[in-house]
Amino acid sequence: MSGQVAVLRGPTAGRGRHEASVAAALDVLRSSCDVTVLSASSIAEAEQACARSVADGAAALVAVGGDGTMHLAVQAVADTGVPFGLIPAGTGNDFATAVGIPSDLVAAARSLASCLAAGSSRPVDLARMSGPDGYQRWFAAVLGAGFDAIVNERANAMRWPKGRRRYDIAIFAELLRLRPRPYRISVDGTAYDREAVLVAVGNTASYGGGMKMCPAADPADGLLDVVVAGRISRTTLLRLQPKVYEGTHVTHPAVTQLQGRSVTISAEDITAYADGERTCPLPITVTAAPGALTLLAP
Repeated sequence: MSGQVAVLRGPTAGRGRHEASVAAALDVLRSSCDVTVLSASSIAEAEQACARSVADGAAALVAVGGDGTMHLAVQAVADTGVPFGLIPAGTGNDFATAVGIPSDLVAAARSLASCLAAGSSRPVDLARMSGPDGYQRWFAAVLGAGFDAIVNERANAMRWPKGRRRYDIAIFAELLRLRPRPYRISVDGTAYDREAVLVAVGNTASYGGGMKMCPAADPADGLLDVVVAGRISRTTLLRLQPKVYEGTHVTHPAVTQLQGRSVTISAEDITAYADGERTCPLPITVTAAPGALTLLAP
């Protein structure tokens, strides 16, 4: 594959424990192809830089970072046929795990270099979101529209403390306020009215660093998986939480699994999060987009 490869580097990629590995991975890419690292100081600038690179004819777009960086880059390449690569230098890297990208950064870069040289890629499904006021966006992993989204919303509004502790406090605060909310969930035109504490839509199985919220989700089947946790107590939610890492929470009688090509979720006072990123208030419609991502992979 000839031409320039654009690289979006996440704001924290290459810091701390990943610093040497990111530098080595980028060296591997530079040794095999013409690389341009995109310059951006904000999320908006990063998205614009990715879109501009694709519009200018980049041979491929590579994201170096976690699911958040992947989410930004995917907006530019979705449904375009421009190959996309990922070097998983984030904290969770759930999408990379789902599609079989090596967790070792240098190994991931070597795989990308081989794929670029051979022109090797494969199609991977994405999901398309449509929300109020013409909102449109893609996501690759999981969308949360319940307790998880509420916790994220609270944590993002907090100025103190920093890091993981902020989320721990947000979880505790929202557990105290936990209550089932009325949802209308429509899957391929069939409506379900449910009281629920958690609703998730998965193109892949996991989010949040290995929580298999939608364990049956497959990014190559052209379908979306929906998991709904109904009327459960704080104690039950806490008991289910460890089981999410194994995907066995779905065996609980209060948890329902659905599957379809189009999902609409309606509820009051909920802002959805997808790939860990804030999106828009409900109602939202999510549509499966089979093969919308051209992934650099053997």
